[in-house]
Amino acid sequence: MPKPYLCPPKITELKARQIILIILGIIFADQALKFYIKLSYFQGEEHLIMGQWFRLHFVENEGMAWGWKFGGGFGKIALTLFRLVAVIWGSFLLRDFIRKQYHKGFIICAAMIYAGALGNLIDSMFYGMIFEQSNPFNQNVARFLPPGGGYASFLHGKVVDMFYFPIVRNTHFPAWVPFWGGDELEFFRPVFNIADAAISTGVMIILAFQNRFFNKPETNQNETVETRSIVDDNTQIN
Repeated sequence: MPKPYLCPPKITELKARQIILIILGIIFADQALKFYIKLSYFQGEEHLIMGQWFRLHFVENEGMAWGWKFGGGFGKIALTLFRLVAVIWGSFLLRDFIRKQYHKGFIICAAMIYAGALGNLIDSMFYGMIFEQSNPFNQNVARFLPPGGGYASFLHGKVVDMFYFPIVRNTHFPAWVPFWGGDELEFFRPVFNIADAAISTGVMIILAFQNRFFNKPETNQNETVETRSIVDDNTQIN
């Protein structure tokens, strides 16, 4: 992948303070909503927000975006450690992007991806220690810092998801569709959180505007070149 082009400072002047504020804003919103869901909903509880297609649905997953799972207990630790390394590496990358004044839009998208990864990493690292387990069968709401300790050890926490958009449901694939013919059709099925949305939005914007982010604008070929040469009647102009 080509590197984002470097813009003049007046166009892309983006200070580290601004990027930090973007990252902190995403993390604060993500964690605040997760705390609210954990301390107000039992696992599996669902409430309609806008009609039938926008719901808050509390689920927990092993740590991958959009509710995907990876390799049981060992996979959980491996995934959390991978995220930790990626976040540390991403810190240095973001600093380098800002220092070299890469395209402003690209830096903001990179910050969104970084903040999303860090938001889910916080869940994986600490939520098992600070929250009680919510059981969907007895419908208990988890407590914060329970006397008996949390539901898991360090690095074994589960990521809290809540956004659910079942825009199309209660229908089936047509019988002629290969592989899925006759199966139940639901769109959009995954449940996600603000951190997942930040990651996905950052990636999609980079893909959509890659020509702007990675291609240096063409300079005007007809620009006048100024020199300090003395022009008089004896100077020949070619």
